[in-house]
Amino acid sequence: MTVGRRTLALLTGLLIVVLAVIGHLLSPPAFDPPLLAASPEFRSVPPQPAKELQEVAATAPIRTETVRVPVRNETLRATIRSPLTPGRHPAMVFVQGSGSGEASEFEEQAEWLARAGIVTLAYNKRTVGYSFRERDFSLLAEDARRMIQVLRQRTDVDPDRVGLWGVSEGSWVVPIAAAQDPDIRFVVLVSAPNVSPLRQVAWALNEQLLRLHAPTGVRDLLTRAMGGVGFDFLRHDGTPWLRRVKQPVLALYGTDDPSIPFVESTQTLVKALNEGGNTAYTIRFLAKADHGMRVRGGPYAPTYLPTLANWIKGLPETARPKVPIAGATPVQRFAAADVPAAPWYGEGTVLWLTLTLAAVGYVAAPVTEMVVVRLRGRDPRLQDQATQWPAIRRRLHQMAWTGLGELAAVAAFITLIVLFSVNQAGAWPAVLAGWLLVRLLAIVLLVQEVIAVITVMRGLRDGWEPTLWQRIALACVLGGTAILLLIGAYFGLFTFPW
Repeated sequence: MTVGRRTLALLTGLLIVVLAVIGHLLSPPAFDPPLLAASPEFRSVPPQPAKELQEVAATAPIRTETVRVPVRNETLRATIRSPLTPGRHPAMVFVQGSGSGEASEFEEQAEWLARAGIVTLAYNKRTVGYSFRERDFSLLAEDARRMIQVLRQRTDVDPDRVGLWGVSEGSWVVPIAAAQDPDIRFVVLVSAPNVSPLRQVAWALNEQLLRLHAPTGVRDLLTRAMGGVGFDFLRHDGTPWLRRVKQPVLALYGTDDPSIPFVESTQTLVKALNEGGNTAYTIRFLAKADHGMRVRGGPYAPTYLPTLANWIKGLPETARPKVPIAGATPVQRFAAADVPAAPWYGEGTVLWLTLTLAAVGYVAAPVTEMVVVRLRGRDPRLQDQATQWPAIRRRLHQMAWTGLGELAAVAAFITLIVLFSVNQAGAWPAVLAGWLLVRLLAIVLLVQEVIAVITVMRGLRDGWEPTLWQRIALACVLGGTAILLLIGAYFGLFTFPW
């Protein structure tokens, strides 16, 4: 059956408008982070004191040991590097950021610090109780405290100068451990967000999308998806734990770190420590340093390791510097705003359920067709449908493949944006091309739905009498496609302008 171009264009255009309106009415409030009004102390940060940048002799011979540390529900492998110089030394445990952290990722700085006279311990992150969906920061803090106990038992460690170092996600873990364990004598926070994980990720994605000149709809797609994620750890508030930290704190931020709202994070840190009565903090902004304290992912920023070593080795005298905040002047354009919570129909569980129903419908259609083929010859109506059903069946096949392609394209596009954000890579043509692809596929799917419905209606008008199995196939594919189109409307695939 053919469909007139005018009729097709008219119906498609009308449905695009309807879906755009539905998307506007169903969507949560827009994610639109305001400009950050930085307080005066961040407009001109004093330079870092020269004493903190003094050259450190990292030349001592060291010993490297591998130990296995039992923790709750598993045993973790840890690497200890210690200077062979006599006496007791300060010591520090590295706490990983997000992901499946390995002790080897700290090898370079752990060895340098050991040669500078600081015992270091780096351990593999647990695999039991830590996953993409579930992250118990208190459980991770328990692991960090266990590593502190390992160091304190050593005869070459000064128990009054044993502390924790945490980077990124680890900076939500370290304050919990420090608040619970007075045996932790100092805290180092590197690239610490000090906002909820959800706000930090949203801020980083927004910054990356601005750099890539991405359309507003891309940001809406991502933030609506994030607003529907039900992972509890994404709403973690570390402020109550920061208020309970009584140990000296060194916080280090890179001014070229696009992943952390460092000005806002510093304000939150200072406020929380002051509210808890802790004025022993040192905050330093390192020029050209990125999220990992490196310069564009290469060597460490020249001031990072000397600042860290001089502060640790100088404790307790270095705990209260004359200038608490110093270094390069940080610039943060936008505030780390909360992602609007999704309405009930936009929550992850509901979306996964509807997507599953759509996918099941696409799979059920060919299964139904197999049943129809087996029944052919038994049902006289099937023998008389040599013209109607093959044409309709062809439409259903096209729609099913396009629908599955749309799902794959959206998943790949979101993955691409996230990878661009994590690796600080990518170019605007790739973002624009991906956005146009997912929207064009949505339009194609809509056109196919219109054509299929018109074809079915004409067949019925011409006397076609579908069997039960054919009705099931039609309901599966047409219904599944309708679900996908509504989900696409919610995520802004039909929103104007293009």
